[in-house]
Amino acid sequence: MKRNVVGTLIIIVFVALGILISSLSPEQNPESDALDIQVQQLLNKMTVEEKVGQMTQVTIDLILKDYKTNEIDEQKLRHAILDKKVGSILNVKEHAYTLDTWHKIIRRIQELAVSQTPNKIPILYGIDAIHGNNYVKGSTLFPHNIGMAATRDLSLVEKTAKVTAAETRATGIRWNFDPVLGLGRQPLWSRFEETFGEDVYLTSELGVAAIKAYQGTGPDQYDNVAACMKHFIGYSLPLSGKDRTPAHIPDNVIREYLLPPFERAVAADVATVMINSGEVNGVPVHASKYFLTTLLRDELGFKGVAVSDWEDVIRLHSRHHVADSPKEAVRLAIEAGLDMSMVPLDFSFYDLLLELVKEGTISEKRIDESVARILKLKYAVNLFEDPFPEEEAIKKFQLPEYKEVALEAAKASMTLLKNEGGTLPLPASAKVLLAGPAANNVTSLHGSWSYTWQGRDDTHYPGSTLTIKEAFENKVGKANVICHSVRSYEDERNFDTALLRSDAKNADYIVLCLGEDAYAESPGVIDDLTLDPRQQALAQAAVATGKPVILVLIEGRPRVVSAVTDEMKGILLAYRPASQGANAIVATLLGEHNPSGVLPFSYPKSTGDVLAYDHKHPERIREDIPNTYGDGGYKPHWPFGYGLSYTSFKFSKLKVDKTTFSVDESITLTATATNTGSKEGNVVVELYARDLYASVTPNFKRLKRFKKVNLQPGESKNMAFTLTAADLSFINAVKERVTEPGQFEFMIGEETVSVELLATGS
Repeated sequence: MKRNVVGTLIIIVFVALGILISSLSPEQNPESDALDIQVQQLLNKMTVEEKVGQMTQVTIDLILKDYKTNEIDEQKLRHAILDKKVGSILNVKEHAYTLDTWHKIIRRIQELAVSQTPNKIPILYGIDAIHGNNYVKGSTLFPHNIGMAATRDLSLVEKTAKVTAAETRATGIRWNFDPVLGLGRQPLWSRFEETFGEDVYLTSELGVAAIKAYQGTGPDQYDNVAACMKHFIGYSLPLSGKDRTPAHIPDNVIREYLLPPFERAVAADVATVMINSGEVNGVPVHASKYFLTTLLRDELGFKGVAVSDWEDVIRLHSRHHVADSPKEAVRLAIEAGLDMSMVPLDFSFYDLLLELVKEGTISEKRIDESVARILKLKYAVNLFEDPFPEEEAIKKFQLPEYKEVALEAAKASMTLLKNEGGTLPLPASAKVLLAGPAANNVTSLHGSWSYTWQGRDDTHYPGSTLTIKEAFENKVGKANVICHSVRSYEDERNFDTALLRSDAKNADYIVLCLGEDAYAESPGVIDDLTLDPRQQALAQAAVATGKPVILVLIEGRPRVVSAVTDEMKGILLAYRPASQGANAIVATLLGEHNPSGVLPFSYPKSTGDVLAYDHKHPERIREDIPNTYGDGGYKPHWPFGYGLSYTSFKFSKLKVDKTTFSVDESITLTATATNTGSKEGNVVVELYARDLYASVTPNFKRLKRFKKVNLQPGESKNMAFTLTAADLSFINAVKERVTEPGQFEFMIGEETVSVELLATGS
């Protein structure tokens, strides 16, 4: 067994850091100290009713005139803000609003709050701007996180998040419920597309990039918003794969895989956190003092606002059955550490929490903790200084360059999975048959949170949004495109095999656009990853024509397609590429864009065989014949990090600057990437590490660094990656993060080098 080298060192560093922080006087933190005083002075003026109101968040439905309108009902608004003292509102009614409508709504809400409430406290409005500000008409939408992870491009994540922040701030809204930091390791889960994939390091890097871009130098800037890391913690790994259902995750697994992205986000000063709607190991997270206080605040040091997800406080009673009454549900959540309840459809939380405080069950001191955090957030996003839509922010809506950012991101996400015999790119003169439910459809290109919650109503999409059919026709002319697919995904005409066979007689190639229509959260629940029978039949009919078939997958999670892939000449995975997705797909198929996306998850070959790339060594072992061992346990259709190009690349000369190092040293690995083909291209260079032996079964390999480089034909570039002993750490059997001495291997492509970490005193 290896010895713990780094554990003691880490403790010493944290103790020293704690002493340093505790020694700082108020004069050394003047801005923070001034804000604390300001918040305390305001708290001292507030009644218990006002404080409880600040912790109450309701949906916009409660202040609108009726089900069909987006106009404010003055009486309802006054009841919410003046009678119930509500401090936060969220959401839209049914669909995206125009910019003018948002301004009218936000202005009226804030006018009432700052003119007629006793302490003139503005309202904090929150929205799910998940891949662009999807709830304002005419906004630019970007690939979902799963597609952004395929780009392996931090700068693109930053660009898209910055545009999202700007177009959100332009509406008058200062709080965005994004990014998702859960890992995409359960492909049945209907929110898979909102994740950055299955890897811990990749999710951490991209999540922090998004948070920093959302918040910028501070959420008080005109193009910044408060970010929200979500969903803390374990939400993305439900045992059944169904949304909002229980997860069973050992604590060491939580700490090894699920906690690091949140830890990095806290270190990046993320402003808020949203809590997991489900339960972990039998305890609903909304009722877990261990998760919400001990782990999140005491251990990670999170100082911001913790908000519930939709209706999740009352569900401690109605769904989880850990509270015997709605009032007990409120008590459990607040005592666990929740600051704000997304109630959101009534004022029950306000009424019950007020009762609990007045009867002494919950102390006013506990309430003050949460309200102070909420008030600090409102100060941080400049609401007290100017709560209304700001002219400087409005100027940043719908800028021409946003379209270019969307196209760049969509192109970079394109992941080529198969190109038999160099079938792709298609000749510009080819006559193409486009078929399948996604061929002439915009909703599948966008997925969830696209102008409506589910994203399935294309009447709310901008008129400029193209389908793949329209994008193809724009590029090669209508005469060269045969397509009888219709815009409604489920229309039976999209699955007409007889029509496909007839159309194929006049085509050189068939481009088959399959996958999934848009869905969000629980309505996207499925029982089987296999592509549905109608689409499989369409694929088999296309192959039977004898024409070369190119499969384009438009999907939010990996649907199993192994029954039809062998006969496909080319396969392009487009994920959910959004506003410029059709243009990006066509540009890639025609060779105007050289694909460079790589998989952010292991694409399963079978619905019952799902295994992540960073699996444990024993998971690779198969014993199909007794006492005969094989190494085929990890057998995805395409592995994590896989992606083809129209050129070829080679990695060589992997070297390390030292073959042994100690815990207080770093190592630098260098390698050369060469474009050995005839086209310019971008290539993702990924550095993996493997711990050969450890006190806990080590992973087969783990991603440690990545970089994307552009290479001309014949060009080579050298890259360098620096790591420390902490980069090789893991959670041991007693739940400590340690790095143990011993042999490590580092890999880039087929290249491998070995390094030894020395024990202390060696």
